[in-house]
Amino acid sequence: MDDDWLQRWREGRIGFHRDRPHPALVRHWPGLEVRAGTKVLVPLCGKSLDMRWLARQDHPVLGIELAEQAIEEFVAEGVGEVTRYRQDGFDICRQGSVELWRGDFFHFHIEQAAEIGAFYDRAALIALPEATRQRYAFHLAQLVPPGARGLLISLTRDPGGPPFSVSANEVRRLFAPNFRVTHLEDGEPEPNGFRESVWALERRGPLT
Repeated sequence: MDDDWLQRWREGRIGFHRDRPHPALVRHWPGLEVRAGTKVLVPLCGKSLDMRWLARQDHPVLGIELAEQAIEEFVAEGVGEVTRYRQDGFDICRQGSVELWRGDFFHFHIEQAAEIGAFYDRAALIALPEATRQRYAFHLAQLVPPGARGLLISLTRDPGGPPFSVSANEVRRLFAPNFRVTHLEDGEPEPNGFRESVWALERRGPLT
């Protein structure tokens, strides 16, 4: 999957990238009531403009992305000074209140996520093959504290991928052990056969 992802960026095969914030994010994020100033984790973030939208809502953003090209394009298309440094095996690039960590999401650990209080996944779960999605859901649960809220956008499609089809039953099976899972909406079927679903997640566990 990693090689295919990098190859897509090298060849410009990034039809998944949107040129504006995702309307479901704009519609549903306020309903999560995530406090201003809460840092939002965005796994497999690409160069998503959703991160800039979250930053405009007064959220620091921490995106994790494997493809260096995605990160470089994100900052090149943005405004403001870029700061670069290395930490815990990740090359980090910061522009404004968005910081991008280049590396493997599964190598990002709880010690690095101490300030994370919310999350947003539009393209991570559906980018992973079935055998890896369980690992992803468990790892995400380890990174966010009890009470942390997030938005997940999944999709169903004809066989193939990535992006991969993830059914409503699979979303519940993957996340219900560690999150309260609330289905928010199903989008209209698209001409390519894709149909998105939107979910609110809240990390279970005792609040401190």
